[in-house]
Amino acid sequence: MLNKIVLTMALLRLGSGSIEIIAAMLMLRFNQIEKAIMVNSGLALVGPLVLIATTTVGLVGIADKLSPSKFLWVAAGVCCLFIGIIKK
Repeated sequence: MLNKIVLTMALLRLGSGSIEIIAAMLMLRFNQIEKAIMVNSGLALVGPLVLIATTTVGLVGIADKLSPSKFLWVAAGVCCLFIGIIKK
């Protein structure tokens, strides 16, 4: 039997991957650089949102097993990831 938290995380990632594949197919179908850039820009929103959602679901699943100090370390790590991926 699958763990519901793991299943949810996997389904979020499968959905994200499906969106990526659909976006690639749209780029090929439009066959225009301008439209491909627009599609790609939309994907820039999907990645971080899926990361936030997947991480949140995972943290909720292990919240009872983490001490407050370890939870803060995990939160700090997630913050560092977002600081690292922010485009300026």
